[in-house]
Amino acid sequence: MEISSTMTRLGYSEEIRRWRVEKYKEHDRLANSRSNVVFRQLNSRVTHITAGSKTDGLTCCFESDWDVLFVLDDVLCVESDINLHTIPDDINVFLMDTRVYPGHCKLFLERPAPICHAEIFNASCDNGYGDVLLSSSLFLDEYSASLIAHSTVMHRDQ
Repeated sequence: MEISSTMTRLGYSEEIRRWRVEKYKEHDRLANSRSNVVFRQLNSRVTHITAGSKTDGLTCCFESDWDVLFVLDDVLCVESDINLHTIPDDINVFLMDTRVYPGHCKLFLERPAPICHAEIFNASCDNGYGDVLLSSSLFLDEYSASLIAHSTVMHRDQ
């Protein structure tokens, strides 16, 4: 009982955790509505998803790190047994090869969309056997550069 009381005073009660989870979900909804305005300039749509300890309500806003996934909605990574005919043609499809290090995979371009993101195009590599692979490090570099180039900076007059 004493541990439960102490945890509640520290902000880890079930009620407080549920409240945090709802607030992080609301933050994601707001971030997605704002980011879609920015990403329309890039002809893309991105979904922002909070992950990790914040998702469980275990940490406060500025406590610990904030794990976030940014998902390109017009790019799909699939395993080998997926029927590609069920996926719309305007989605770039990558095939995941998980026969590498645990927790890693290779992404082979299985079916390009008619319109391809410059970031994906610039991060594509030939593996020497005629297959097109997506380089994660090149993609992160390209995508970070495009976000910086399209970000809006507001200046306050002194």
